[in-house]
Amino acid sequence: MQRYLGLVLRGIFMGAADIVPGVSGGTMAFILGIYEELIDSIRMVGQPEFIKAALGLRLREALDMLNWKFLLAVATGIFIAVFTLAHALEWLLVNQPVFVWSFFFGLVLASVFVVSRRIDRWTPSLVVAMVLAAAAAFLLVGLVPGQTPDTWWFLFLSGAVAICAMILPGISGAFILVLLGKYEYVLRAVTQRDIITLGLVAAGAAIGLVTFAQILSWLFKNYHTFTVASLTGLMLGSLRKVWPWKVDVAWLQDAQGQFILDSNGERIVARQLDVLPTISNNGDLMEVGIALSLALLGLVLIIVLDRLALQES
Repeated sequence: MQRYLGLVLRGIFMGAADIVPGVSGGTMAFILGIYEELIDSIRMVGQPEFIKAALGLRLREALDMLNWKFLLAVATGIFIAVFTLAHALEWLLVNQPVFVWSFFFGLVLASVFVVSRRIDRWTPSLVVAMVLAAAAAFLLVGLVPGQTPDTWWFLFLSGAVAICAMILPGISGAFILVLLGKYEYVLRAVTQRDIITLGLVAAGAAIGLVTFAQILSWLFKNYHTFTVASLTGLMLGSLRKVWPWKVDVAWLQDAQGQFILDSNGERIVARQLDVLPTISNNGDLMEVGIALSLALLGLVLIIVLDRLALQES
């Protein structure tokens, strides 16, 4: 019971990270020591022997193949976080964005350090893999969000694509939804309990998750150190997205040139520039001090969680 309660808690951390665009639940799974078990467990759902047993209604045999207690505990934690923290995080992202991004910047920065230590010896080829992955993530998070349809098939596709990013450390599924123009739409569906929209996104996510898990599991089994190096690079490059101080320079517009508004009536930002914080008065100084403290808190939290995960393994 203690192990499964611990898995639920890890799921809560993953769910909280997944809500914020720019932060990956996969990063938290990696740090918390359950990433490879999670990928292998999901992979089994797509294996022929499991599918045959499930279709043949041999449920006990199918459950024996599936690490279902592990998956249920983690999924429970993720759903708890999504449905309890969505409102609070939505409010904080609108009203206190610098503080939110500062905390998650510390989380991701510490994650880069912690994950990189899992490679015993860095060779030139591993460094190249990390640099290329970092460059790819850096360019990806700088893309401009698009205006896309709200049709059923695109919601299904959005779920399938976003979930692949969600289980990749450093690539945020929530941010992919932003790029696809569906983050506000899906977040509003969560807060308003829009079951149809959530069902379409969840169905796409289920298909995408099982499919992508096959690839990731194979990579870990055959190219473990290269995979870890690449994942480290993805997290390093994603720091661009979670830098706390930004200036809005462009907003989404429709075909008629009208600004597209979110659920709060605010313009949706299409492009931002990272800037250094300005300190012109005591209020600015206090904001920077609180932001740095939150970044340090995030950094320390990840290091502590990593130590606890190592003690349990």
